[in-house]
Amino acid sequence: MTAHEYDLDELRLESTIGGIGHDTDRDIPVVSLADFDARRTEITDQLWRAATEVGFFQLVDHGIPQELVDATFEAAAGLFALPDEVKAGYPWKRELNAGWESKAQVRPSTRVADQKESFQMTRPHMAGLWPTDDELPGFRTTMLAMEAQCWNVAMDVLSCFADRLGFDRDFFARAHDPNGDGYQSTVRLLHYFPMSADDFEGGQWRAGAHTDYNCLTLLFQRTGQSGLQVCPGSDAASGRWTSVDPDETRITCNIGDMLKRWSDDLLMSTLHRVRGPRAGEPAISRYSVAFFAQANKPALIETPKGTYAPMTAGDFLQQRINANFTA
Repeated sequence: MTAHEYDLDELRLESTIGGIGHDTDRDIPVVSLADFDARRTEITDQLWRAATEVGFFQLVDHGIPQELVDATFEAAAGLFALPDEVKAGYPWKRELNAGWESKAQVRPSTRVADQKESFQMTRPHMAGLWPTDDELPGFRTTMLAMEAQCWNVAMDVLSCFADRLGFDRDFFARAHDPNGDGYQSTVRLLHYFPMSADDFEGGQWRAGAHTDYNCLTLLFQRTGQSGLQVCPGSDAASGRWTSVDPDETRITCNIGDMLKRWSDDLLMSTLHRVRGPRAGEPAISRYSVAFFAQANKPALIETPKGTYAPMTAGDFLQQRINANFTA
């Protein structure tokens, strides 16, 4: 599939970015959310600068208990350790964006299957997709607790962007209302399979270069399990990638395409990927947990300046899913 066959600008960009490129150093901003209400103006300034200059930033003092983060990773490890035939009983469903998949995601940038498996929890669509308590005791409780905590942090951050964009402060909270029609924010557990430097150099990717579909991503990583790289703005053409070292005390965040559109392109939805190991690096599994704040399906992505034609969040997300999960 060539670039011009995609209807969305975001997909046309992705389809042109597939090479390994080279490494470069750049700072990934770190923003503390401590004393959020008292420091809102200062925090908003820092978030805006990070989102307009890099598109990626890391949050500290975010309030999500480390015990819950650890429990979520333990739940993920337990899930992915189940036999494939058991996990296949909870299959990913395209129209619901929920369930388990393995090597099903093919990025427009690489056109090869990501070397990973994932489990997506989208709350309204989990009927028949929860592992049983016999298989994974406490899994559902942990996942729901993690999702609620992540939603709160994401809405705090998005409220800061709403202030700067001229929306009312609760604009994005309403667009992501967990009790509203068409709620589609999701927690995604990810297990990247062990692979060698030869596999990577031979064209395999843990996750090919892409931008996220959503408004805001919250990503949790494990110390010692590297691979995430980012490539902001015009550097995409020259392939200058920067590694984001995992730190279990930080949430790594990035702007997604929904928010980029809502901001008339003021906020950067930055290309990122998960590379394989280089020579001398261990061939180990990599685990991560992501929360994708995706506006509810009926929410209309309509920009103040009309940069893009209006589109519902449901239609936008489905087009992105269709391009990434081919038959």
